[in-house]
Amino acid sequence: MGRGVELNRPEVHDEVTRAFESYDAALLAGDVETLNDFFVDGPLATRFGIGQELYGSDQIAAWRRLAPPLVRAPLRRYDVVTLDNDVAVVTAEWDEGEPSNVVGRQTQTWVRAAAGWRVLSGHVSTRAVVNA
Repeated sequence: MGRGVELNRPEVHDEVTRAFESYDAALLAGDVETLNDFFVDGPLATRFGIGQELYGSDQIAAWRRLAPPLVRAPLRRYDVVTLDNDVAVVTAEWDEGEPSNVVGRQTQTWVRAAAGWRVLSGHVSTRAVVNA
């Protein structure tokens, strides 16, 4: 990898994994305030979802307060890659299940902030499963 980049230092990887697992638990529980706290506070935070482009923590928080409760299967996979001591990328996917045969996917960029690990940017999408 490039000079100065140390991927997946064990202690940093563990920190981000715990933060992501806490985020996902809050998501499944519908804990809006905890979810909002997981995003970087301020105008640099972004969240692109299915049908929304949200810029800044205020827009993200406002959308989350009005969004319907999440109904989602547990994650079938997630991967954490830390880029150094202060930046990580988490990707995840889950099955939306029958009869829709849709796979949900998300990518998040996490940064170490004064308050701990926070999501700087998140993206959620779905795709139809094509049976061969």
